[in-house]
Amino acid sequence: METIDVKIELKKGIKPIYITEGSSGADIFASENIIIKSNRTELVKTGIFLEIPHGYDCQIRPRSGLSYKNKIIILNAPGTIDSDYRGEIKVIMHNLSNNDFTIKAGDRIAQMVFTPVVKACFVELKINSTKRNAGGFGHTGVNNND
Repeated sequence: METIDVKIELKKGIKPIYITEGSSGADIFASENIIIKSNRTELVKTGIFLEIPHGYDCQIRPRSGLSYKNKIIILNAPGTIDSDYRGEIKVIMHNLSNNDFTIKAGDRIAQMVFTPVVKACFVELKINSTKRNAGGFGHTGVNNND
């Protein structure tokens, strides 16, 4: 498994941690108490600032247990943090339940995964047709009654 050095500055934040040896995502924590009201969205602060190496990004992803048990989701999942961003990491969380949800400072709220970035060189040409072609969203060109 490849590792990279990521500089981190903590301002009321908790250092992200990998919970198990096989974890691909490091858990991140709320740095404040906040209530996400039913069917509302809040920007949750983490108190962490990163310097991500050029050629990588950081993706903020939901924690499956938090989503399943409490109907708390990350709206722009995965959230992308570019290598030249230096602001505080904040998580856009939405409450799908009918009950208000309380997050306390120190609660695990999401996970971050670092990935290499591949940039495309866009070449303007006529594109080739395929069997699927422009069949629409969810259309694979195969009719299997799903």
